Amino acid sequence: MSIISSLLNHGDPFISMVNMCPVLSTPIDWKETSEAHVFVADLPGLKKEDVKVEVSDGLLQISGERNVENEDDSKDYKWHRAERCRGKFTRSFRLPDNAKADEVKASMENGVLTVTVPKQEVKKPEKKVIAIE
Repeated sequence: MSIISSLLNHGDPFISMVNMCPVLSTPIDWKETSEAHVFVADLPGLKKEDVKVEVSDGLLQISGERNVENEDDSKDYKWHRAERCRGKFTRSFRLPDNAKADEVKASMENGVLTVTVPKQEVKKPEKKVIAIE
């Protein structure tokens, strides 16, 4: 079955796509202040143990997994709608040159992850005038 027909058979194509692709339902804001780059991710229902924040080679990666809630094995239920995202997600951001990747801090409160990447002043290359012989 093609992805298009799969989407259309689930009712709302957008909701179906979100459920198939957890990245789409992991919104992350990135703002820059005078002191830092700040990433804020909405991760409802997740605990800090469910989320991993990594920095490597100038790349910030936020990943985790939203598990399906404990469902009994009896299968004595009928789904009417499933809109909440499930499964693994990974979001990556290339950090700018002024990021202090070795001083990244992360905190999580009420399902909101905040990653703060301090900034450093980037030295601009000096212009050197070359004498023409």
